[in-house]
Amino acid sequence: MFAFEAAHQLPWHAGKCAGLHGHGYRLEVTVEGPVGPQGIVLDFAEVAEVVEREVVARFDHTYLNDLMDNPTAELLAHDIWKTVEAAGLTVGRIRLWETADSMVEVTA
Repeated sequence: MFAFEAAHQLPWHAGKCAGLHGHGYRLEVTVEGPVGPQGIVLDFAEVAEVVEREVVARFDHTYLNDLMDNPTAELLAHDIWKTVEAAGLTVGRIRLWETADSMVEVTA
C-alpha cells in the first residue's frame, strides 16, 4: 500500500467537491505475469521503487488540477496505470482510495 496527500477541486461538481479540498490517498498496485525461476513475478522492492518514483513523488503534496484537467479518482487511477505501465510494470489492477470508504478500481 502506498500513500500520498494531494488537493484538488472539481468545478463542474454540484456538491462539496467543487471547492478546493484535499485527500489522503491510499494506492494499491497489483502487477501480474508469470512466476519466474526464483518463484516470484517481480520483487516487491522493484514495484515499490517504481511506484514511489513515478507516482508518489509526482502527486504527493500537489494541487492535482495543475497536473490534470479533471482530477477525479477514476481518471487519476487510469493515469497511474499508464504511468506505472510505461515504467515497465505489467499492471493487473489499480485501487485508489480517496477516503477511508471511497475507492475506485481499474482492472485489466
